[in-house]
Amino acid sequence: MTDLVSLLESRLGAAFAAVAGEQVDPVVRRSDRADFQADGALRLAKPLRRNPRDIAADIVAKAELGDLCEQVEVAGPGFINLTLADGAMSGLVSGLAGDDRLGVPVDERLETAVIDYSSPNVAKEMHVGHLRSTIIGDAAARALEWLGHTVIRQNHVGDWGTPFGMLIEHLLDVGEDEAARELTLGEMADFYQAARAKFDADAAFQERSRRRVVLLQSGDEETLRLWQVLFDDSARYFQQVYDRLDITLTPADLAGESSFNDQLADVAAELDRLGLLRDSEGARCVFPAGFLGREGEPQPVIVVKSDGGYGYSTTDLAALRHWVRDLGATRLLYVVGSPQAQHFAMLFQVAREAGWLTDTVHAEHVAFGSILGTDHKMLRTRAGSSVKLSALVDEAVSRAKAAVEEKNPELDEQTKRDVSEAVGIGALKYADLSNDKVKDYVFDWDRMLSFDGNTAPYLQYAHARIRSIFRRGEADPAAYRDVAIDVEHPAEHALALHLLGFNAALHRAVENVEFHRLCGYLYELASEFTRFYEQCPVLRADAERRASRLALCDLTARVLARGLGLLGITAPDRM
Repeated sequence: MTDLVSLLESRLGAAFAAVAGEQVDPVVRRSDRADFQADGALRLAKPLRRNPRDIAADIVAKAELGDLCEQVEVAGPGFINLTLADGAMSGLVSGLAGDDRLGVPVDERLETAVIDYSSPNVAKEMHVGHLRSTIIGDAAARALEWLGHTVIRQNHVGDWGTPFGMLIEHLLDVGEDEAARELTLGEMADFYQAARAKFDADAAFQERSRRRVVLLQSGDEETLRLWQVLFDDSARYFQQVYDRLDITLTPADLAGESSFNDQLADVAAELDRLGLLRDSEGARCVFPAGFLGREGEPQPVIVVKSDGGYGYSTTDLAALRHWVRDLGATRLLYVVGSPQAQHFAMLFQVAREAGWLTDTVHAEHVAFGSILGTDHKMLRTRAGSSVKLSALVDEAVSRAKAAVEEKNPELDEQTKRDVSEAVGIGALKYADLSNDKVKDYVFDWDRMLSFDGNTAPYLQYAHARIRSIFRRGEADPAAYRDVAIDVEHPAEHALALHLLGFNAALHRAVENVEFHRLCGYLYELASEFTRFYEQCPVLRADAERRASRLALCDLTARVLARGLGLLGITAPDRM
């Protein structure tokens, strides 16, 4: 076991139980005054009617920690301070270095997780508003997969509804070849705006568009073929953006609203059979428990509209039911902005009342805040329009290239291009993921591309710096993975201690989809390595110490690379 908190809790647990007469949480956490601190004795003072310091002293006397801790002492009102022995640390961190999974086992209880993320609209430009969903969702998919879970990515694109009558008629006006050119080259904003302007100005075009909607919804063969042209061209454009951003979504993950059309009537019928549907002002609705308006009136989820059609709530219910029943999902993650919180809360309650969500099948709205400009308003271009995602990526890479050239002008052109892509795209992703997802954050090029502070370039540079040690020493990193690591210096102790926290840090991040926690861990790891490198000679050390420290360097680089990789960020070997 390399999760030190769990290891200490297991050792202390028996002593706490012996003193308390029942199982008690030792409450172990990292400490500034020692390596760890156990606070559980304070909670026993009232039920045992004893001084918590005396309780803590009894626990220390009974705990079997001699092979693990160099010092165990009672401090303050009853804290137990724990300092690990260097010898114990040496064995634990050596085991970590020899483990391909870096001390992170596959989870014991495995789930099938459906992750709904990105979700652009067909025939519309991907813009900065899609960035957070895409980045957060992809990190969740990567991390859950690495922990052994089955992950089903679902890109629930908007590909149905009344605007498609207008878009199809515009496609016919400009020609399929020209439409394909605009859509696949990312000129969707122009295509959509031209269709919208024509619709607003031309009554005949409006009428044609409305007739086309009827044909689309009734399944007219030629209309469906034209709709498919729009869908396919848009899908190719989406994939270009995903590939550039190193996002793991593929065309096979597209799950458009249209794919659930044939299930909507059955969803309504099932809800009716369950006695959940009620008539309300001509519509058929579910009134989920616990949702009331300002006047205390029940709030509806409209399943069948007054005109007999179905809205997006019905489509979302159909998708949820399909993911649970047909795909076997036990965990559903909807990576969607915070403004949709009420919608998802009501959706999940309807699904629980229908029996689709149970104690073993749960859904989560992974809500996130907005991206703001330096003026603390919604990030937009100077002209006031949404920032195109492709343009944002281009600028990130361009700015990164300038920074890389300044940092290391000796790099060859191909390496410079590769590193610029890795740094620019990594900076975009890390700037997002390193912030608490529920909060808005300010988009600041200078800060996110800085080689100092809690940024992707800083972490990437730390990884490249470690790899340069091996190149200078003409040493193969793989040759040191079975070398025993001897923890002796305080800086080695601090670095080893942090490396042994990788498993716990990753699980804290994944449990509630809070990747800022993993980012914080990686930043602290890079900082600990910097302190170690400044205080502990590596290549100039004697042979035995040199081998041990090279093994510690390699382990640090591997944890940095793995952690960044789970965030979807490349860790270059050269920068």
